[in-house]
Amino acid sequence: MKIFNFHLMPYADADLDAIARSGTAWVTYSNRHYDPKKGAELYNQYLDQLEAADDLGFDGLVVNEHHQTAYGMMPVPGVLAGALARRIRNGRLAVLGRALPLVNNPLVIAEEYAILDNITRGRFIAGFVRGIGAEYHAMGINPAESQARFLEAHDLLIRAWTEPGPFAHEGTYYQFKYVNPWPRPYQEPHPPIWIPSSGSFSTIRWAAERRYTYCQTLAPIAGVAQTFALYREEADKAGYQADPHQLAWSNAIYVAETDEKALREAKPHLETYINAFVKTTPQLMLPPGYTSTESMKRIARIRAHQSKVQRAEDLIANGVVIVGGPNTVREKLAAYQDLAGFGNSLTKTQFGTMPHAMVMANQEAIAREVLPYFRDRLPEKAKAAAAE
Repeated sequence: MKIFNFHLMPYADADLDAIARSGTAWVTYSNRHYDPKKGAELYNQYLDQLEAADDLGFDGLVVNEHHQTAYGMMPVPGVLAGALARRIRNGRLAVLGRALPLVNNPLVIAEEYAILDNITRGRFIAGFVRGIGAEYHAMGINPAESQARFLEAHDLLIRAWTEPGPFAHEGTYYQFKYVNPWPRPYQEPHPPIWIPSSGSFSTIRWAAERRYTYCQTLAPIAGVAQTFALYREEADKAGYQADPHQLAWSNAIYVAETDEKALREAKPHLETYINAFVKTTPQLMLPPGYTSTESMKRIARIRAHQSKVQRAEDLIANGVVIVGGPNTVREKLAAYQDLAGFGNSLTKTQFGTMPHAMVMANQEAIAREVLPYFRDRLPEKAKAAAAE
């Protein structure tokens, strides 16, 4: 298993009462609550945490894109990835991912990703997303155009990376007389492509058909297992057997000396994360036209656990997060890998309001107590297939 350190970079000093009055930390939570001095301190602490994770032996670092929210302070993830690209020496660097439909010129993403791929000498992972529904309110983009804009932007990016320019592109949403981006990617024909999603069936099928790595966002492990089973079914229809490393589960892990201590320490930060930072409204999350009725129902089922105030104990019991002493964490992560069949863990070691010292201790504990046990581990079914 590959274990990546996935950072959301939340505004940990958020006014939780103001978020409660707003009803969400997304879009309508006023930026008058952002203190640049506190924000500057957080950005530098978060970069320190990610750089330390690389030194500790995590397989990669992950940043992502969100707009107008205290949930994550990375509206331009390439800036943070660029700050990391020269510093990290061991693992891979992933942006999971850039929201293709939200830009007027997707070629800037082709250029941005190619630069990161060159700086890291081929250790970059390119993530593409449609962006969650709230992003369309923030950016003024018609959500009914989301999927079509995504597909056209994706095809243009791949062509720009693989076909020598200049050439013209005349599409429905993008028109360019000259497509000739410099630089070209370091990896041939382009960086590996990962597709994060909340569980949309159309996205699962589309990613499987192209053999892209599919990343399931935070959800109970039973739902994750169902989603990954769908991916494997679609891969079978496409004529190949999916590899565990084509599946990535986004989770959060906290390790302390005992289960009781881990729960006591993580509980307030987990509950703030899920009940204040993650929480949003159906109108913001799933605006009309954003996705198909079938996919909307599936996403709603997967995210049903977010509709009410949640306790850390329930998040742990449902396999949304893993919290405990070393043995408990190892046992649960192994059991979840066997159940769902994934080969990548996108692990948040910081969540909600967790302070810097606590994050650093958690990362060190995971590096010492978890990483060595999973380096070469495959799901049970994959191990049996390999043996046959």
